[in-house]
Amino acid sequence: MIKQCLISALALGGLQTALADTIQLKDKASLDGKVLSEKRDQVAIDIGYTVLVVPRSQILKISKTTGAEAATRFTAPPPITPPETENVPVTASRPGFYAAPHQPLPLRSVRDLVKQVGEAVVQVRTPGGLGSGFIINEDGFLMTNFHVIEGETQISVEVYLQKNGELDRKVYKQVRIIAINKFEDLALLKIEDKDTSKFKYVVMGSADSLSVGERVFAVGSPLGLERTVTEGILSTKTRQLGGELYLQTTAQINPGNSGGPLFNMGGEVIGVTNMKITFGEGLGFAIPVESVKFFLDHRDSFAYSNDNPSTPYHYLEPPSRARHDNAIIE
Repeated sequence: MIKQCLISALALGGLQTALADTIQLKDKASLDGKVLSEKRDQVAIDIGYTVLVVPRSQILKISKTTGAEAATRFTAPPPITPPETENVPVTASRPGFYAAPHQPLPLRSVRDLVKQVGEAVVQVRTPGGLGSGFIINEDGFLMTNFHVIEGETQISVEVYLQKNGELDRKVYKQVRIIAINKFEDLALLKIEDKDTSKFKYVVMGSADSLSVGERVFAVGSPLGLERTVTEGILSTKTRQLGGELYLQTTAQINPGNSGGPLFNMGGEVIGVTNMKITFGEGLGFAIPVESVKFFLDHRDSFAYSNDNPSTPYHYLEPPSRARHDNAIIE
């Protein structure tokens, strides 16, 4: 039904050129109108005579125009093309809080990619345990799982820097919680130690553009074994667990991997590893990067406050009992 609506709307799309926003679809057609709302799985656009709800899976890009300037946000990159050279910088990106490729990065070997992304993958330690994380911009902002830092305020981050062909471990202890989403198991942290240099960071890819069976690899600190690399394939993109959809992979995931990145073969983050089936092998799971982008794009809504650690979720206990004189009424 959505497909038919889009086809009929495209036939009249040329009449709406005076409107500001443009949605370019994967079939090379476009919709001109006013984008009313953007959700993780769909976009609503007013094209003048009706409002259409377009699935994200059919959108190539969204262009918004304010005056003479247009800001474009990619939601589904075109298919990955074979590399012409191996010397392609992994940080090819667009301006913004986090980096995303202007175009899909060329496929490379795990050996080559680990050398480039290794410094951006970190170990996150708390008094209660440890996990993994990855730096998303040069200012020291990094992603991890909420359950890695849940109930903790003393957080340290270990970064492994390459100097003269050797790894130099550096520990940062001034780490602040910026935003949390308990329900998506995501947390945004920031390294605030003084006299820090610019950090190496990863780029965000697209899990939507992947196909089941494609090769992926994870980097993290399983059981405290830092910089461990595991490789596998994408088993499924829509594994439902606890009401959420996860990426399932055969790449080995163990305690300590939580919060670390799952990469495609272009070196782009396509998920955040967060759990495994304990009584099975090759059954690891990751939060799709689209959820991470949504969290980062709306991080102010998930802001964490040291004065109110319950921010942004603060619920009162439900009244399960009512007291009347000396009696308890259930």
